[in-house]
Amino acid sequence: MLQKYYQKACDSLSPQTLYVVATPIGNLTDITLRALAVLKHADIICAEDTRVTAQLLSAYGIQGKLVSVREHNEQQMADKITAYLEQGLTVAQVSDAGTPAVCDPGAKLAARVRAAGFRVVPVVGASAVMGALSVAGVSEPSFYFNGFLPAKAGERQKLFENWAEADYPVVMFETPHRIAAALADMAALFPERELMLAREISKTFETFLSGTVAEIQTTLQNDSNQSRGEMVLVLHPAPRQKHSELPDAARHAISVLAAELPTKQAAELAAKITGESKKALYDFALSLKNAG
Repeated sequence: MLQKYYQKACDSLSPQTLYVVATPIGNLTDITLRALAVLKHADIICAEDTRVTAQLLSAYGIQGKLVSVREHNEQQMADKITAYLEQGLTVAQVSDAGTPAVCDPGAKLAARVRAAGFRVVPVVGASAVMGALSVAGVSEPSFYFNGFLPAKAGERQKLFENWAEADYPVVMFETPHRIAAALADMAALFPERELMLAREISKTFETFLSGTVAEIQTTLQNDSNQSRGEMVLVLHPAPRQKHSELPDAARHAISVLAAELPTKQAAELAAKITGESKKALYDFALSLKNAG
């Protein structure tokens, strides 16, 4: 039965096409039959690190012509890949793990190939983002994906300030040598906010830590092993504060300010004055304007 579907995937391949192929993020069995078909029959395989991709191909008995297309040569290699496609060849693009062009090289190549008039086709597969979200327990229909957090503390703290009252989950990547600083910055703003830290997804030491920011910070401080490997953070939405929970002083402040200023500016200023939720103040101001 598997051979039947594998052959069907092989038969569906088209020449003069760039296939953007998702590869496993850890467990080598997390690869699709279609991905294997593309990698086996592609004339050229563009790899972020040819040594890493060679190991994946070897595990499945695939021999392919590998060329290096990475962040520093992607623009230059685009012309060469376009030339291959003009010759009628089939080209596959992979990164070291996961889906190319998502916090990895590939986006520039895909854009240049499409601009040259050739097809760019995704071959979907393993995703650290969707894997983490699927077990995080968030029910909101939308989320914000940030990618890797900034290395500079000031930039990182500004992002966290923007998310302090976000009513949607935020997914982000972080590295082992910066995770302690990132958690400290979060804890300074919202220590009781729910957070999940997914580490080494699908690998031998796969771990999922759930709790408040402060609890996860303490766990990592007490166990250095939890600061190792690839990490995905899922920050849960901020708890919603109802209008009725606003103190009278806060209601009065936003009422006065909203009468003189744009609603967003009034809510920001009222939040600084009262210490209450900017979102709750903004919603209350909107309700006043709608009622008026």
